[in-house]
Amino acid sequence: MNDSENIKLTKNDEAWKRIFDKYNILEQLKTNGHFIIKSEQINEFRETRLMVKFDHKTTLPKIFKDNRLSILPISRCEYFIGHFDTHYKVDYDEERSETRVEFPSFIQTIDYTNISSESLALHCAFNAGIIAALLSDLLEITEPLCYHTLFGRMSTGRFSFKIENVLSNNLYNLSVDSSQCEIDGGFETEDCLLIIEAKNRIVDDFLVRQLYYPYRLWKDKISKKVIPALMTYSDNLFSFFIYDFSNQEEYNSIKLVEEYHYSFSPEEIDTQEVSDIFNKVIIKEESVDGVPFPQANVFPRIIELLSLLWKQESLSKEEISSYYGFAIRQADYYSNAGKYLGLIIENESSSSTLLELTDEGLSIFRRSYKEKILFLIEKILEHRIFYEVFNISLISGEIPTKEEIIEIMKEHFNLDHLSDKTIKRRSTTVKKWIE
Repeated sequence: MNDSENIKLTKNDEAWKRIFDKYNILEQLKTNGHFIIKSEQINEFRETRLMVKFDHKTTLPKIFKDNRLSILPISRCEYFIGHFDTHYKVDYDEERSETRVEFPSFIQTIDYTNISSESLALHCAFNAGIIAALLSDLLEITEPLCYHTLFGRMSTGRFSFKIENVLSNNLYNLSVDSSQCEIDGGFETEDCLLIIEAKNRIVDDFLVRQLYYPYRLWKDKISKKVIPALMTYSDNLFSFFIYDFSNQEEYNSIKLVEEYHYSFSPEEIDTQEVSDIFNKVIIKEESVDGVPFPQANVFPRIIELLSLLWKQESLSKEEISSYYGFAIRQADYYSNAGKYLGLIIENESSSSTLLELTDEGLSIFRRSYKEKILFLIEKILEHRIFYEVFNISLISGEIPTKEEIIEIMKEHFNLDHLSDKTIKRRSTTVKKWIE
């Protein structure tokens, strides 16, 4: 059973199902290969702006996912539905190196330790010289003059492009006429324009349109090279993915060119400080009120979730799923990881189950960056399997393999009730957290 069968249909799911039924869209697609729908038709069922924004593939309505469909705006009031893929996968280099930068000490109007929005993340990156450093690395130019020249909503003008039909491998031909696009940040040098789509979190994919429409707009307007880029910010790390469209008239010709990472210089954590935590930590019993063993591999995403709950106070798993653009199952994994560490708690409301921070979870945000990391290390090592694997890592000088971790798990826990697949997933999480 897939995720979409496991969860309650969203308002968008239900509204799009009624639209498809009323306008017989699936039959129209069989006959014509596409369907053009107007805003006024969508508005009959739900406000258009809420019905057509799908920043991540997982946020597409169920009827779109089930029929391998997606949607793109072609004017201010028309949308093209067809069998095409509008998103592009993002893979973070696990062996990445980070360039450390100092945030200007004289700036008092920006708190770089509490970046709460995409626009603030971009402001920090620009004012700390990260954008200039990125362009210097990318263009191989020393200290290029860089100006922040673009942001906000604008009209695309007119252009045509092709996008691949995922069922036939043929190409759709689309014409865009004065659709709306939005640029999070445009940064200009003497030789190029860098267009950035910013995300204030780790992402698995993104909507290519958010770069392609601005790219086509400014590619036709200026003589300089236009460079499309995705920036994500999470837990002190700015990640930039530089793209190119090998054929500017083909939406799916996007390719990753380079990947760069920058972070603000935190206080150094030395080996002795970690050893002190390891030597004094008190191991907890593993039965955590029925909380399942964590299966959330990306630890910075757990930190993101803590930060999100701190800002919002409480959220449902559905809201977390929508915010991150991943399946409800993944929202479950990351919220359960927070509960496992004793930092998140569930509270039943009249209508749904809400997640909130515990007192310990709230205490993180009264700590410096270094204190926060040391605290999280302690919360991990309070659990025996992580303690034992870390101990072996210290003794041998390297992290055990997943197979070795499984043997350690079997030594300390009765795993007879678990499938081999589940045990392997758990060992992967242990390895990732220890790394």
